[in-house]
Amino acid sequence: MHDGWRTADSDMHIMEPPDLWERYIDPEWRDEAPKGLSEIRRDMRVEVKGHVLSISSRNRVRTPWSTGIGWRPHQDDAYSPAENRGWDATSQLEAMDAEGLDAAVLFPSRGLFVLGLDTADAAGADGYEPGLAAAVARAYNDWLHDFCQTDPTRLFGAGLLAPHDVDAAADEVKRAVLDLGFKTVFLHPGCVDRRPWHDPHYDPIWRACEELGVPICFHGGGQNFLRPDYTLEVFDNLMMWHTFGQPVGIMAVIVSFASGGVIQRFPNLRVGLLEGNCGWAPWLLHRLDEHWEWTGKTDAPDLDRAPSEFFRSNCFLSVEADETPVKYYVDWFGDDNLVFSTDYPHGDSKYPNAVDGFLELPLPEDTKRKILWDNWCRLYDMPLA
Repeated sequence: MHDGWRTADSDMHIMEPPDLWERYIDPEWRDEAPKGLSEIRRDMRVEVKGHVLSISSRNRVRTPWSTGIGWRPHQDDAYSPAENRGWDATSQLEAMDAEGLDAAVLFPSRGLFVLGLDTADAAGADGYEPGLAAAVARAYNDWLHDFCQTDPTRLFGAGLLAPHDVDAAADEVKRAVLDLGFKTVFLHPGCVDRRPWHDPHYDPIWRACEELGVPICFHGGGQNFLRPDYTLEVFDNLMMWHTFGQPVGIMAVIVSFASGGVIQRFPNLRVGLLEGNCGWAPWLLHRLDEHWEWTGKTDAPDLDRAPSEFFRSNCFLSVEADETPVKYYVDWFGDDNLVFSTDYPHGDSKYPNAVDGFLELPLPEDTKRKILWDNWCRLYDMPLA
């Protein structure tokens, strides 16, 4: 509780130990397990299949966040208790108490980009064998389950999926929900083997989520080896490419799900589009509707509603602590589709003042209540009380 406000984080991050996959992966894949490159937990780099995957994977520039030096000066003090504890689950709960968070759905740090390679068939020897990719996801999910057991009434897992093997990913949805108790599963917006998300190839994943009543979430994680690269490739520093990467990635997902027929095929599927802001949504959905009216008869003849209607009925976006353009989103779409995120413990988080910052946004109190709690409950199918 934060000054009388029930508050939940839709997208709080953990900092995984560098040896997570070496300890948790299926034994048959242990020799190829991803390896963290440093014991310093703010160093988010991980090596797999001869590639270093991080928030700046292609190493054209030494990106501050990849080595942990991109944190703001005050964050050295704010994060030091958690770092001293090795970013364990107790420190996660202490951070939640500092922010006044009642509950949080947990997403990874290294895990945001650990699967950022095409399949071996498409990329050659440097790509992921489908079995290895699936094992990487299972290992992370097993570790996260153990992490959440410190307080399963407040810590809720978001299961990692590897789309390199669709049938295995659909099975992992079921295992993550039924066996591990997770409240959602998620994918990186980047398209493995350049196969777009509206391709029916992925329907087993969406079907499993719909049948189990859990949302499919998308969350970017910097530059990787998947194409298209939503950081737009030509920019060579964090300030420039990070402006684009996460918003453009989830914009592309919305295009696939709303215009490509995914939500029409799976009308009860909830979709969470996280850590990419929301202020751009009125423009994007207006433009999608305009193009549906213009070319929909030939390009999407089976689409029976405007893309913005699919978005309104099924999709959620997250709003960050100081995102003042949120008022334009609410003017356009209302306040039923927004959830709140602190982005703890990353460099752009406003922790430990994220909730305070959000409460200063120019929004009615009823809207703030819905964003901080009610909509989170709807997205993740949690009780309001």
